Amino acid sequence: MTDEPTICVVEDDAAMRDALRMLLLSQDFNVCCYATAEDFLAEMDPSLACCVLTDVRLPGMDGFALHRHLVSLGTDPIVVMITGHGDIPMAVSALKEGVADFVEKPFDPAVLLDSLRGAMRRALVSQQRKAAAADLRSRMMALTSREDEILGMLIEGHPNKVIAARLRISVRTIEHHRAHIMEKARARSLSHLIRIALAMSD
Repeated sequence: MTDEPTICVVEDDAAMRDALRMLLLSQDFNVCCYATAEDFLAEMDPSLACCVLTDVRLPGMDGFALHRHLVSLGTDPIVVMITGHGDIPMAVSALKEGVADFVEKPFDPAVLLDSLRGAMRRALVSQQRKAAAADLRSRMMALTSREDEILGMLIEGHPNKVIAARLRISVRTIEHHRAHIMEKARARSLSHLIRIALAMSD
């Protein structure tokens, strides 16, 4: 896998796998191919943006089990499923579970490509969201123990004077700490700071 968005094809039929690889390469997608879900999971890098194009029916872990496993890992998976045996209830079930799309074989290449382009846009958004969350965690971890204590009191709604009295330090010192907290969190206002802190606790 590369740092660029990648489509990970999971298909046990070698001929279909090769055909999908050629189709996707012809559209300038980065492509990785795997015969089983287990092979894909063994090489998967959760930090990279990818869209999983998987057959529903696979030896070992099937497409549905793969999607559920990725959800359990917290990877925010972007999965498009293909099958030659699908029916409407199966498609509805897959979509309710968060699968990005469901395409039946034999499929029109244009339809599949359109579905994958939409899925890749979602994958990029997911990657950007993960990067932002990681940056936020890094910034909040830079708080000192005292700053973290003061932040907790700010979240509880206590004004500077109350925090100062509880910690037996001056209001000016609280203001100094608070300014450092705002700077480290890159918060625009107290309400923004509180939203950031609450988001970290979710």
